Amino acid sequence: MPTDTWNRLPQARRDAVLAAAEAEFAANGFSRGSLNVIAREAGVAKGSVFQYFDDKVDLFAHLCDRAVEHIGEAMADQVDALDWAAGFFPACSELLSAWVDYFVEHPVDRSLSAAVFLEPDPEARSAARAIIDEHLVAFLGPILTDAQRDGFLRADADLDAFMALLLLVLPHLALAPSHPELDPLLGLGSSDPMKGVGRLMAVFETAFGA
Repeated sequence: MPTDTWNRLPQARRDAVLAAAEAEFAANGFSRGSLNVIAREAGVAKGSVFQYFDDKVDLFAHLCDRAVEHIGEAMADQVDALDWAAGFFPACSELLSAWVDYFVEHPVDRSLSAAVFLEPDPEARSAARAIIDEHLVAFLGPILTDAQRDGFLRADADLDAFMALLLLVLPHLALAPSHPELDPLLGLGSSDPMKGVGRLMAVFETAFGA
């Protein structure tokens, strides 16, 4: 997490560092991302970066935390707009479609997601995934609990298993429409990725639906 020095910086300086780091990691991933480039583009000394964050992993994790927060805000707006009372699975299908659309329309967030989920460095990947999974579990947990309470999911449905499957599927849905090589079967990289979303939702309904 950011240091006290970071928290005392003027907002303009923090914005410059974060913008430079976001651009560098989105373009090159974590392993190939350069702190020298980030410092140069932000107009700070490289040593200053280590006064702001413990290390490169800490900076990367903080960026992921920020990205997940504003992605979550966008998805929360979608949740509020959906008619869940009319049926959990149709509404959830619309939510996953909105998720796909978000990453198609926000290439920087998509590139940061690729930097996390395709990152070979285990320390960076683990740190970022821990943050992302925490946010997703907090976001999805109440939705699944409410669906079971309202009778859309079986009373004996394993919500942890459902959640685990969603944690696997969501990164795939974020990346596959722009990286067709990741999805040889569902057509998520085609002109109509929502058909693939529908097929996945049908499997979930068979497994967990009431």
